[in-house]
Amino acid sequence: MLKLLERSVAVADQRLVLLAPPETQLPPVFSNIDIDCDRHEQLVREVQRFRGSIYLEDGAVERSQLSPDGLHRTPEDEKSWHLLMLNGEGRVSACTWYRQHDNKVYFDRLRLRHCPLATLHSWRDKLWKAVETEIACARRDGIHYAEVGGWAVSKESRFTPEALVLALAAYSLGRIGGGTLGITTATVRHHSAAILKRLGGRSLEVDGFTVPPYYDPNYRCVMEILRFDSREPSRQFNHLVGLLCEKLTQVLLIARPCWPMPAALQAMSRQSLSLSVA
Repeated sequence: MLKLLERSVAVADQRLVLLAPPETQLPPVFSNIDIDCDRHEQLVREVQRFRGSIYLEDGAVERSQLSPDGLHRTPEDEKSWHLLMLNGEGRVSACTWYRQHDNKVYFDRLRLRHCPLATLHSWRDKLWKAVETEIACARRDGIHYAEVGGWAVSKESRFTPEALVLALAAYSLGRIGGGTLGITTATVRHHSAAILKRLGGRSLEVDGFTVPPYYDPNYRCVMEILRFDSREPSRQFNHLVGLLCEKLTQVLLIARPCWPMPAALQAMSRQSLSLSVA
């Protein structure tokens, strides 16, 4: 499996695309930037349509929870990085969003505050303390805190390295940003939580308690809350995260324009467009 993953990582820049959130200062390591508002919006909508179709087919949502044209929209879509894998036809085949916070964020500003455990008297305070402890660790270490979600993988890609490459890319993006402690909710369905644990995700713990799996009525499935540290994936995957850090600097990064656009970004955008035309 590791050899297969290595081959997939080696060509990740041919299929992986990044969408930057609006008004984000882009790390200077990225070399293939396209400043294109229309293309950015088009791909976000394609992600939402893809997610909607996958979640609907899995029974995780009802059609009434989607927009009339089948989009699965979340508030995080407009505030997050999106990591996309494209198939041979240029269509989204796997996706996730990555929302980076500073290390002064509070629990009540996180998406996780809507988690069913956060409404249970027996777990609300424990969950709050566990997350605030993680944020305090990020603050102590001078790194960011992040939430990751919106995982969706096409049926054709579920038994390929594609989903693993996308998950490892989230670790790499955290490293590129200077290091990240993060959290995600992962479904037990399709063994997603088990896969993320294998890559380095761990259950939250507080005061000797492990935060348990829970049933989420919004998605009609059992979920687990997992924490991750971009500096410490599972040992067997650490070298792949390092390789993906290099690959991410080369993948196509599509961003919305910020006005006034820095001259360096204008030049990179023109170079990207000229290469795509060529």
